[in-house]
Amino acid sequence: MVRASFWFGWILSLQVALFWLWGTTPAVALTSEQQLVLQAWRTIDRAYYDDTFNHQNWWVTRDRTLKQQIPNEEAAYTAITKMIASLDEPFTRLLRPEQYRSLQVNTAGELSGVGLQIGVKAGSQQIEVIAPIAGSPAAQAGILPHDTIVEIDAIPTTELTLDTAAVRMRGAMGTNVSLTIQTADKSPREVILIRQKIELNPVTAELHTENGRKIGYLRLSQFSAKAAKELGENITKFKQQGAIGYVLDLRNNPGGLVQAGVEIARQWLNEGTIVYTVDRRGAIDSIDATGTALTDAPLAILVNEGSASASEILAGALQDNGRAKLIGTKTFGKGLIQSLFDLPNGSGLAVTVAKYETPNHHDIHKLGITPDRVVPTPEISLESAATATDTQYLAALKELGV
Repeated sequence: MVRASFWFGWILSLQVALFWLWGTTPAVALTSEQQLVLQAWRTIDRAYYDDTFNHQNWWVTRDRTLKQQIPNEEAAYTAITKMIASLDEPFTRLLRPEQYRSLQVNTAGELSGVGLQIGVKAGSQQIEVIAPIAGSPAAQAGILPHDTIVEIDAIPTTELTLDTAAVRMRGAMGTNVSLTIQTADKSPREVILIRQKIELNPVTAELHTENGRKIGYLRLSQFSAKAAKELGENITKFKQQGAIGYVLDLRNNPGGLVQAGVEIARQWLNEGTIVYTVDRRGAIDSIDATGTALTDAPLAILVNEGSASASEILAGALQDNGRAKLIGTKTFGKGLIQSLFDLPNGSGLAVTVAKYETPNHHDIHKLGITPDRVVPTPEISLESAATATDTQYLAALKELGV
C-alpha cells in the first residue's frame, strides 16, 4: 500500500512537472490557422538572434497568442504580425505569399515598381530609403538615401509594415503612385512616380584610360544571384586588356544576397577572413577567403550613405585585410543577417538570425564603416559617375596613383 501510494504520487508530480514545462496551452487539436501561428512561433524560437526575445517570456507570448480567436488565415497573419511586433526589430517579419514570391524574384535579379530599397528608420516607425536603384523612376526623381517616405498614396507609412509599404509601391507598368518624401529638415514634398519594370543589370563595367593608364571601373548596383559571375567575368577581361588598377563603385548599393558579397570578396582576396557572424549564443563563426582571387592589382572602393548590408560586408572585408582603400562617406550601417523560412501555406518569415562583424571585429550595425579617405558625395547624375565631375572617383584615381 505504501509502495502504491508512492508511485501514484510520483506519477502525479511528473504530470504536474510536464504540464509546467509544456506551458499552459492545453494539449488539444489545433486548427490549421493555429498551426500556422505555432509554426511561425517555433521558427522564431529556434532561429532568432536575441535569445531574450526583447526581454520577454516567448512561451507566454505563444500561449497568449494561441488563446485568441483565429477563425481564418487573415486572423492568423494578424496574430503572427502582432507576435513579431513584440520583438521591436524591423527586419524580422511575416511575408504573405505574394510578398514572399516577390522577395524571391527580387533576389534573382528582377524588380518591378519604382525602384526603391527601403527599411525602417532606427528608433521610429517611419519608412526610410536605403537607396534608389540606379536608373529607376525613384532615382530619376531625385529620391536620396535616408529620405523618409511619409505617405504612399496618402496613407501614412506609420500605419504600414515594411512589406505592405513595398507592395503598395509595386503595381502594373505605367500606373502612378504618389509618395510624400521628406529630406532631412526640409518640408515634405509630393513625388508622382510611374511604375516600370526594372531589370537589374547588377554590373556596369568600363575600361577607362586615365593619364595613359588603364583602369577598370566596375559599378555594382545590387548583390543579386548573378552579380558575382558578371563581376568576375569583367575583372578577368580587364586584366587581359592590361588594367593596372580597379575602382569598385558600391555607392547607393543597398545590399542583397550575403553569399554574393562573400563570393565577390573572394575574387579580390586570396587569404584572410571576409566576415564574422555572431549568433544568439555569442558563438562566432568566420567566412574566409579560398585562394581564388582573380587579380592582385590595386583596388579603390567608392562608398556612401546608401551602401548597406552586403556592400558593407564586402567593403569591410577588403578594408580590414588591407586589400583596398575606401573612398567616400560613411556607409549606411545595417549589420544584421536575415534568413528566409517557409511557412506551410506559401507564406514565409524573414528572421534575423545573427549579426556580422568585419575581420577586425567592427560591429557596423547603426554605425556604418568610415572610409579611409572621406570625400563628400557629389551632386551628380548617374550618367556623370566616374567622370571628371565625380570628385569621389577622382579621389579614387589619386589613391591608385593615377
